[in-house]
Amino acid sequence: MSRGASSLPDDAVFSQFRKSCSSTENWNSKYDKHGMQVWVEVPPATPTPGQESAGKIHMIKCRMTIADVSAATMYDVIHDAPYRSTWDHTMMESYDIARLSANADFGYYAWSCPPPLKNRDVVTLRTWQVTDEDYVIVNFSVKHQKHPPRHAFVRAISILSGYLIKPTGPNSCSFTYLSKADPKGSLPKWVVNRASQILAPKVMKCLHKAGQRYPEWKSENSPDQKPWLFPEQNVLPMMDPAELSLQRADSLENVDESAMVEVEKNGDSS
Repeated sequence: MSRGASSLPDDAVFSQFRKSCSSTENWNSKYDKHGMQVWVEVPPATPTPGQESAGKIHMIKCRMTIADVSAATMYDVIHDAPYRSTWDHTMMESYDIARLSANADFGYYAWSCPPPLKNRDVVTLRTWQVTDEDYVIVNFSVKHQKHPPRHAFVRAISILSGYLIKPTGPNSCSFTYLSKADPKGSLPKWVVNRASQILAPKVMKCLHKAGQRYPEWKSENSPDQKPWLFPEQNVLPMMDPAELSLQRADSLENVDESAMVEVEKNGDSS
């Protein structure tokens, strides 16, 4: 993604994200059942310069057909931080830090990983765009001197992750999640593959259920508060995007978990 170290994403970023979400070229299908599809990107035969850790970086794409929740509701579900604590059971800590513009902010998110893996966290810049045709949310990892890696977590890297939500009717939508990320920690490929093929559909189904429950929950929890739609409601402090820079994977320490994972794998097979 071409942008300066501190510049906010422009329309070209959103356009490229939409293209990646809809593309079928250079993607391997890993799952296709009950309105759920999962693909893993085919890596280039020859990594381009700067992709030294390409073996650990993967891109996954999940698409879910939702017949009973509107695109607008699913968009609200992704944005509504207080609601997330009711459905995201892996979340350990999450908070927004500052506004960067009317449609961009940056924040912190930490989640639990199954033993024996260490828990992960990220600091990301998030931006969003609403058009007559769709809703888009994208994020990527950034670093800030006041939010360095924490001892209890492995700092993961979001190269580019996000959601594309397209209405297919007044109460239905196509919901796509795309993520290119480096989980760090020297994870073996079989761990990444298992997450891609098994865990991702489970997370998407959880999101669908969250969308079904959201209207009732929101009616009782600040129903008129939607700062992602009404920027004047946003009370986060403003911050100059120039204070942020891209977080690159090669600048973070690798915590070698491969031995622990192999022990767990061998134990499961016994």
